[in-house]
This record gives sequence, C-alpha cells and structure tokens, in this order.
Amino acid sequence: MEQRKNETARLPLTGIRVLELSLAVMGPTAGMVLADMGAEVIRIEPTPQGDETRRIKGFGTGFFPAFNRNKRSIILNLKSLEAKEIMDRLIETADVLVENYAPGTIDRLGFGYKRVSGINPRLIFCSLKGFMPGPYENRPALDEVCQMMGGLAYMTGPAGRPLRAGASVLDIMGGSYGVIGILTALYERERTGRGQHVLATLFESVVMLMAQNMAVAAITGQASPPMPERGRSWSVYDLFETSDQNKVFVGLTSDAHWQRFCKSFGYDDLLADSRLATNNSRVDERGWLMPELHRRLAKLTKAEIMKNAEDACIPFAPIARPEDLFDDPHLNASGGLLETTLPDGRKTKLPRIPLRMGNYDFGLRNDPPAPGEGSEELLLSLGLDRDRIAALKSAGVIGPL
Repeated sequence: MEQRKNETARLPLTGIRVLELSLAVMGPTAGMVLADMGAEVIRIEPTPQGDETRRIKGFGTGFFPAFNRNKRSIILNLKSLEAKEIMDRLIETADVLVENYAPGTIDRLGFGYKRVSGINPRLIFCSLKGFMPGPYENRPALDEVCQMMGGLAYMTGPAGRPLRAGASVLDIMGGSYGVIGILTALYERERTGRGQHVLATLFESVVMLMAQNMAVAAITGQASPPMPERGRSWSVYDLFETSDQNKVFVGLTSDAHWQRFCKSFGYDDLLADSRLATNNSRVDERGWLMPELHRRLAKLTKAEIMKNAEDACIPFAPIARPEDLFDDPHLNASGGLLETTLPDGRKTKLPRIPLRMGNYDFGLRNDPPAPGEGSEELLLSLGLDRDRIAALKSAGVIGPL
C-alpha cells in the first residue's frame, strides 16, 4: 500500500476520488483514464459476484482486463438500505461520480444527480449515455447501434453492406470525451467551489466522426460514398500485394513523397515521365499507373517494400492483426504496452493510454482488481468496524472483500 501511495503521489490527479458505477466499456474507459492519471477510482459493482463483464464470453472476454487497471473494487447491493448508506458515505468523500447505466437506472437506485449533488455540492457527476437530451434520449444504445445510425457503418463497408468498425470506437471515444468534461469541471470547480453534471454520449460521438463527411456533402451537394468506393484525392494511396503473399499500404500525399518514392525504389523512368509530374496529373493517369505500380511492387517482399519506404520517408504500413501488436518493436521500445495480470494469473501486455505529459508515468500501478479487492480497507476508512463489515457480508449487502 505504501508503494502505491508513493507512486500515485507523482501523478497529476493524486487526491481525486472517483466513484465508478459502470458497465462494459464506456464507463470503465473513463474510469481507467482517470485512474492512470492518478485518481483513486473505486468500482461500485453489483452483488453477488461483481461486474458481469468479469464473466462474459466471446468478444467481451477482454473488456474487464483491458479497461479496469489501477482501480479498487467494492461490491454493493444498492437496492438495500445498508448499501445505500455506504454509498452515501462514499459520495460525501468523492470528487467525481461516473455512471453509464441505462437511462433512468441511476435515478431509480436513488443516486441521480439531483440527489447526490445535495449530499456533496462539489461532486462532478458524469453520465455516459447513448444520446443527448432529445427524441432519442431514452432509447437503449450500444456502440454498434450508434455506428449504424450515425453513418460510420455505412462509410466503413462497401455499398449495401454497412460494417461495424472492428473495435468499440464509440465507447472509447465517448468515455474519453467524458474525461475531458470531468477535467474541465474540476478546473472550473477551483473557481466556483461547486460541481456540475457532465454528459457525454455515443451517438453524438459518431456524429463528430462524421463531421468531415458531412462537410464534403454540404460543399459538393453529393452523397458521400463509402470509404471502399471513395474517389481518390491522392494518386498513390493503396494496398499492394507482395511477392511473399503479404500486403503493404503505401500512401503518397505530396509531390515530394512521389519523388522520394521513385528514387528509393529505383523507378527513374516514372520520375522522368512528364505525365506524372504532379499529384493531380498522377490522379488522371491512375488507369495505367496503378496497375504498373502493383506489378512492380508485387516483385518485392514485404520487408523490401517496408525498407525502401522507410528509407524514402514516405507513409507506409504493414497490415497488422491485433495479436501482432504484442511484439510490435515500437510499442515495446516506447513503453506503449503495460504488463498486466489476467484473471487466471497469466501475464499479457495491454495498451498504455496514448498520452504523455512531462515526466509523469501513466502506467500500471495495480492490476485490474479481483471482486471486492480493496473494499475492506475502504469500509474501515468510512467508519465501519470489522464486526459490522462481516455482518453486512453475511447479509449479502456487500460482496467478497
């Protein structure tokens, strides 16, 4: 415990207590970012076994270990009077409350903003929902639902085949916007002395992602085509097959890129061709230029293309799968992955938040907590003695300690 205190003391959100009543990805993302930055984040999980994502299968298997490091856990039956009293005590001590329950749930439990702000007027109350106030606000929402209705699925898949992005992009983005709101509210509290209600949502997050597409439609008066069928602004911006049955993306977005590309790959004839002098002229010549580039690059291995592209200082990318990232040389050299203990005790590497500030280390101080891990210490700090804690546990008011 002393080691944790010493490490946390070097982080910017030291001394900020966050109560997290959350599900799945959106709320846990917000809590994890705050925890990584030094806040004391307490997961309030339901009895008897805690967050359901601890046990979910399939794609959701990674939810809990990915988004819950550096937190403590307490398991409470918030439908019981005794647990509500414990929650009230926690609210008195907290700076932030984050919740992403279904619409109306937090109010039914008795912990809506109006009530808790009466208990603690300095509290920042962050709701993470599907929709801002309006006709949709009471709809249940999911990341995939909002990807479909917000245009992202349409833009991702080919025409007639809307496709969900391959990650929980809106949950993570919405949770991150929630953090922006929380930090801003904490800053404003320094001036006003009062907390406020912060709201971030899935649907409005996907609409933000669609801003450039909406702007194009407004300017051109034409519908935006899906990304797989979009027109090309850049002459060379494509995936290329390699001689060893791999693929490499190469994107040339300036004339300087084109010149360096040709020199590095030994394509002096293309560099001398007056038809290819500018990006716009190369776009006009794509009908023959791209098949020719595909033919030439197909003679090279993945490693050869990547070396030449790196030597030329042009944008390029191998096509990686998520599991390839464990051994990515840049992530491992830069500290972008944090060794984390999985629920079964095995070790793995999971992403650090993509943020650097001064000499702060937004790393892993504690693995994702076991159900109720740290709760006995927390309950003692609230004034409950061990006999009372044991009685509440026996009565099912609190879960494992």
